[in-house]
Amino acid sequence: MNHHDVVIVGAGHAGAQAAIQLRQLGFAGSIALIGAEPEPPYERPPLSKEYLAGEKDFERMLVRPEAFWAERGVELDLGTFVTAVDPRSKRIFIEGGGECRYGILIWAAGGIPRRLGCEGGDLAGVHVVRRKADVDSIRSELDSVRRVAVVGGGYIGLESAAVLRKLGKEVVLLEALDRLLARVAGPEISDFYAAEHRARGVDVRLGAAVASIAGKGGRVAGVRLQDGSSIEAELAIVGIGVEAAVAPLLAAGADGANGVEVDSFCRTSLPDVYAVGDCAAHENPFAASLRIRLESVQNAHDQATTAARAIVGNAQPYDSIPWFWSNQYDLRLQTVGLSVGYDSTVVRGRPEERSFSVIYLLDGRVIALDCVNSTRDYVQGRKLVLERRTIEPERLADTAVPLKEL
Repeated sequence: MNHHDVVIVGAGHAGAQAAIQLRQLGFAGSIALIGAEPEPPYERPPLSKEYLAGEKDFERMLVRPEAFWAERGVELDLGTFVTAVDPRSKRIFIEGGGECRYGILIWAAGGIPRRLGCEGGDLAGVHVVRRKADVDSIRSELDSVRRVAVVGGGYIGLESAAVLRKLGKEVVLLEALDRLLARVAGPEISDFYAAEHRARGVDVRLGAAVASIAGKGGRVAGVRLQDGSSIEAELAIVGIGVEAAVAPLLAAGADGANGVEVDSFCRTSLPDVYAVGDCAAHENPFAASLRIRLESVQNAHDQATTAARAIVGNAQPYDSIPWFWSNQYDLRLQTVGLSVGYDSTVVRGRPEERSFSVIYLLDGRVIALDCVNSTRDYVQGRKLVLERRTIEPERLADTAVPLKEL
């Protein structure tokens, strides 16, 4: 039976950063980093962008060169799936047999992509975008594909649609709600991106709920919608969100539901068990202290750092400002803050010029910005969000006045 002072379950951004930070902070104990995928830790954002497009080699996506982990005394245990946790004996159990003892456990297992639960959802040619293997499968099929159905109008769906159009594929994008990016952005951003994708040849259909996937010879041949219409497609990409991969922790008695609950130091309710990244439900000061999960590189990185500091005795509460980005065509969307609960917006700049910002207000205070090809607003707006500044909408909208002057 193996034993490590710190066992990290999940070799994505959060798990890798936890191991890196522990060593940088002087932690001298043994560290094991357990990953369900066979690859060493790598960056996930390029999967739906440059990697899908064939513009970025996998080696350039590695968080660190593979030799780095051995040099830092971090034992990589890859292709390994953890099925259960026993917090009393401090053991984790591995699929196929085997177990490992831990002194401290960091759970960084991330999320599991939601799949279509309808008839045909498991046909060959129906894909998600979460792992390298997912995108490798998509790329291996694209040469024989003319038309692709993308289910879901969030970041993954829109980024995938943009790449597929660049590769010359016909794309139908299906969003069940009445606008794109409805869960993360306001109508101004939704309308802008719908228009941009349509201008690039994407058949964007809103209010289009999937009823079933049609098959032929065991492979996807089309999509049937709940309104009775049908769409021809030889491949489907499903981007309808992820579920937190926390079943073993919840079964072991950890508090949580949509994710495992953590305190401001990323500690779960189980002794000596931390959770970081996509799977950690935390009270976020930028979301009116609501308990939320954040699926972002920033959150993974900063929560991992928070957990590592607590482990080495330098505890500092997690209070990082959230930020996100998305690349589609020649558009770069950068977000700072969380627009949760906003009650008004200010559009700064002209969307028709393809460079503008949407500023979200709550009770007159700036709580978030979505910036399209407007990096200056993104950088300067950060302080407005941090300080919850109250500024007249007319001044926020005036592009002649830099945000830093406000």
